[in-house]
Amino acid sequence: MSDPVTQLNLPATDPLPERTQKYLDIAEQKLGMVPNVLRAYLFDIAKFDAFVGMYNDLMLGDSGLSKLEREMIAVVVSSINRCWYCQVAHGAAVRELSGDPALGEAMVMNYRAAPLDTRTRAMLDFAALVTESSAKVCEADRDALRAQGFSDRDIFDIIAVVGFFSMSNRMASAMGMQPNPESHAMAR
Repeated sequence: MSDPVTQLNLPATDPLPERTQKYLDIAEQKLGMVPNVLRAYLFDIAKFDAFVGMYNDLMLGDSGLSKLEREMIAVVVSSINRCWYCQVAHGAAVRELSGDPALGEAMVMNYRAAPLDTRTRAMLDFAALVTESSAKVCEADRDALRAQGFSDRDIFDIIAVVGFFSMSNRMASAMGMQPNPESHAMAR
């Protein structure tokens, strides 16, 4: 039988390691909930740690990209991949970080309709290209980003965020991961 997090029956490790429980407690304190994506990985603590480690590095670690820019990339990738969980969760993050509910909605529906500056649009167009057809990326595409002020490290970070969410979207969609109900109302 499935649980409310995914359509798979993957019971959480019981008891959870103290460090894992502490991480979940911090998430609950900061967000008012434990994201279902975290709950989905609790059946295997090594997989949980790998997922959280990569997410924290890419989305919260040192980067020339702002947290909002990284969340916008996550939304564009998730929208292209039609990942319900990530569209809801990261659309809420864009709303919160931007302070603009309309921007969050536009990003989920069609980022090309959003009022974006030239630099941000170039970043998101590149993210869309990498998502849809990474083998077609060429030096001219990277040069277009450089012309907008992105460093090669920034370009790496864009690609890494796209890659992570491409994987995460497929996992969430194929598992039938459900968005946390709280996410729908966040930052509106």
